Amino acid sequence: MVETTQDRIFNIINYSLLIIISIIVLYPLFFVVIASISSPGAVMRGEVWLWPKDLTWVGYKRVFANKEILMGYWNTILYTVIGTAINLVMTVAAAYPLSRKDFMLRNTFTAMIVFTMFFSGGMIPTYLLIKNLGMLNSFWVMVIPGAVSVWNILIMRTFFQNGIPYEMQEAASIDGCTNMQILTRIVLPLSMPIIAVMILFYSVGHWNSYFTALIYLTDRAKYPLQLFLREILVQGQMQEMLDISADSLSNSLMDAEAIKYAIVIVANLPILLLYPFLQKYFVKGVMIGAIKG
Repeated sequence: MVETTQDRIFNIINYSLLIIISIIVLYPLFFVVIASISSPGAVMRGEVWLWPKDLTWVGYKRVFANKEILMGYWNTILYTVIGTAINLVMTVAAAYPLSRKDFMLRNTFTAMIVFTMFFSGGMIPTYLLIKNLGMLNSFWVMVIPGAVSVWNILIMRTFFQNGIPYEMQEAASIDGCTNMQILTRIVLPLSMPIIAVMILFYSVGHWNSYFTALIYLTDRAKYPLQLFLREILVQGQMQEMLDISADSLSNSLMDAEAIKYAIVIVANLPILLLYPFLQKYFVKGVMIGAIKG
């Protein structure tokens, strides 16, 4: 096709806007990276803009020297990995039957599930339920109560309905496959885009979760990383990390500035590393699962 003048003008404007938006979105992350390895004094004076100044690793040294930060990091990894695995199993177990045309009560169960999106029991009844189940201050309180997301069930159900021809499932059934074999040998291998999307959604949710731990956990040995970060960044409880005294108040404040930027990088690095591997599935999974049907 011959590109017209209007097409060239549109492309120039479009690419220019995309470049500007990309810079606006990426610069804060870039700034945090260079600020985390720059002199805290230079950062506080506003001298760090495009490249680091007076390289220092004091922020990262302080973070990794704190045993609670490392313990919270390990706890968060466990909560994220095990919680995401449970989420995937439960979501597939709910979405697949609801996508089958031969499941007579699928509309009834779908309505019952959707009802919970708009009405919940509330915080206090939920807390009492968790207490009666004996899950307070336990590992499972971080992964069981949120094991299923209704919205994600609907997305996956829609993908199963529109992304996988029902005729393939009928053919497999005629060949003697059971429902479980159809799910494991046909449906799931063809559902990698939506599974990748679910992994990203659930893992990010678990990684950033702190409110559940704030309500149900009292043992600091079970705290996730985000709860320790909340104490440091929001409540300003940095005495143990910085060992603040009257003689070293200025240096401690400088170290606190470096720690804040280092913590942001440490907390977000696993998710930033995960996304590129799932990116090729992400757009396809969201488009097929959320728009069709």
